Amino acid sequence: MSKVKKIYETDPWLEPFKGAIDARTERLDAAAAKLAGNVGSKDIASAANNHLWYGLHKTADGGWVLREWAPNATRIYLVGDFNNWKRTPDYQLKPVGGGNWELTLPGMFLRHGALYKLWIEWPGGAGERIPAYVTRVVQDDATKVFSAQVWDPAEPYKWQHKAPGKREHPFIYECHIGMSSEEEKVAGFEDFRTTVLPRVETLGYDTLQIMALQEHPYYGSFGYQVSNFFALSSRFGTPEEFKALVDDAHGRGIAVIMDIVHSHAVSNELEGLGNLDGHEDLYFYPGAAGHHPAWGSRCFDYGKDEVNCFLLSNCKYWMEEYHLDGFRFDGVTSMLYWDHGLGTDFGNYEIYFGPGVDENAVTYLGLANRLIHQLNPDAITIAEDVSGMPGLAAPFERGGVGFDFRMAMGIADHWIKWIKERSDENWSPGEIWYELTNKRADEKTVSYAECHDQALVGDKTIIFRLIDKEMYWCMDKASQNLLVDRGIALHKLIRLVTAATAGDGYLNFMGNEFGHPEWIDFPREGNNWSCKYARRQWSLADNPLLRYQGLQEWDAAMVHLLRGEKSLFKAPELLRADEEKKVLIFLRKNCIFALNFNPSESYQNYGFPAPEGEWEMVMNSDEARFGGFSRLGASEIHATVGKELFLYLPSRCAIVLKKK
Repeated sequence: MSKVKKIYETDPWLEPFKGAIDARTERLDAAAAKLAGNVGSKDIASAANNHLWYGLHKTADGGWVLREWAPNATRIYLVGDFNNWKRTPDYQLKPVGGGNWELTLPGMFLRHGALYKLWIEWPGGAGERIPAYVTRVVQDDATKVFSAQVWDPAEPYKWQHKAPGKREHPFIYECHIGMSSEEEKVAGFEDFRTTVLPRVETLGYDTLQIMALQEHPYYGSFGYQVSNFFALSSRFGTPEEFKALVDDAHGRGIAVIMDIVHSHAVSNELEGLGNLDGHEDLYFYPGAAGHHPAWGSRCFDYGKDEVNCFLLSNCKYWMEEYHLDGFRFDGVTSMLYWDHGLGTDFGNYEIYFGPGVDENAVTYLGLANRLIHQLNPDAITIAEDVSGMPGLAAPFERGGVGFDFRMAMGIADHWIKWIKERSDENWSPGEIWYELTNKRADEKTVSYAECHDQALVGDKTIIFRLIDKEMYWCMDKASQNLLVDRGIALHKLIRLVTAATAGDGYLNFMGNEFGHPEWIDFPREGNNWSCKYARRQWSLADNPLLRYQGLQEWDAAMVHLLRGEKSLFKAPELLRADEEKKVLIFLRKNCIFALNFNPSESYQNYGFPAPEGEWEMVMNSDEARFGGFSRLGASEIHATVGKELFLYLPSRCAIVLKKK
């Protein structure tokens, strides 16, 4: 068996940093051995069980036990609606060593649905707090106050379906439960399961990436200001309803991963971990390092064992309790660097291995990946990192951090730049090819033309950048509008070329497949707490009189083709980048993708080098069902002549040929 090569042995630019890379591996191994203890240095999955000890749990005799880590506390009480929120001796926790506190209660003392909190006293102060390991938190509709809730349903959920297995090349449908309904409301898990999940299956996506699952006090944070890391957000429904959603997805062959936020925590003290026991840096770095200057949130102390165990147990809890198939780790760049990557130009390799890197965070991320893959070898992990740190998505044995994929975040930025700064007659096919395929060959990536970021207020989706206000008046098929024609055509080309050149996976945000016409603006004081712009208008895509339907049909055909042909299993190969005519043609596995970006010129008998044989046109963006003008025949057969293939390429049109 050949020796596995380290990342610095295959990338000469990394050779000067051999020592730093090896040191990272050594730190990770040492941290894993310390965590595993007598379980064994390689088995950290059996050791990450904080969630089974801390928090509120049913005991074998039907009673309850509650434990909390609060080393700065002097006295702790359990208070709730069962004791009129009074501090009494029967509900006082006892110190049990190591900064831990414990309370045991008979079963009759707590009931399913009861509300509770901790009253924690410390030198010089006291206050109500929600337990750090709480798994259920609810908000009072009238007072807007959050409380922990006892969750002990009479009938536990019975799982019906097995996980769908490994996703070597995932097609990811990024979604948000609350804004998934067409109604102006906060939608729930059942809404999504019954109305959106079937759509995802029909579109052909095989992986669901769900945002905002961890409890967050402010709905408008998109789920990125987390207060209770083990609690499923109750605004979307019950744990059983979420399990039914995951189960249903598995039954349809769709894997389910979640956005997990371990990069920071909300600064709130009443709802979150801030000042839990009167000690500001219990879970967070002391001083300025513990405060995120841009997000107004708290930064975890990844150098503290108790914090790492908290976060690792959090990963294990979500996988075991809800049968999740993996995670997209949010805000990884912010974790990796002491300055959170703010304003940093990552153009020098020294930045990735210098004193500006929080090596504690690098070690934690390595531990998390090791844990997740020990729990489930088929699980996938994705890093949201804009810095491009080498090795982040490389295996441990090669000196990497162990993520399966990294987000190709620069691609969306380039599409924004090209659309904003240049007319499409000045787009460069060569530049498009370079920017869409310029990825580390030794790390897997997930590409996307746009995600939820580009749909938020303050930004614009691709379709809105292309068509702007005309979307409100001219999206019916009977309208004659050149701007809309241009936008529809380019929207299809942009999505196809991004997906067909994707490194190892492709992502789409909910509704963008049909060019959803509105931005995302969550209910807030500035819009009178309206949900009008925090929803998805599915009826637009289902209306045969509107042009949204053609975009949806195109997206589904594109995804089904790429998955069916297993196109992402082989790297794309450039056949032609014609700067003068604005034509880009490339081969991927057994399909040729020919795109004419020219806004006005169509080309008869356009020749380009191609593998010998017969090629059948299996789809083209000009088909009537995709909102095109039917300038091409269906299922045309083309044969190479003298090692060249000749096509009719209409303007602003994409053609896909499959070798017969």
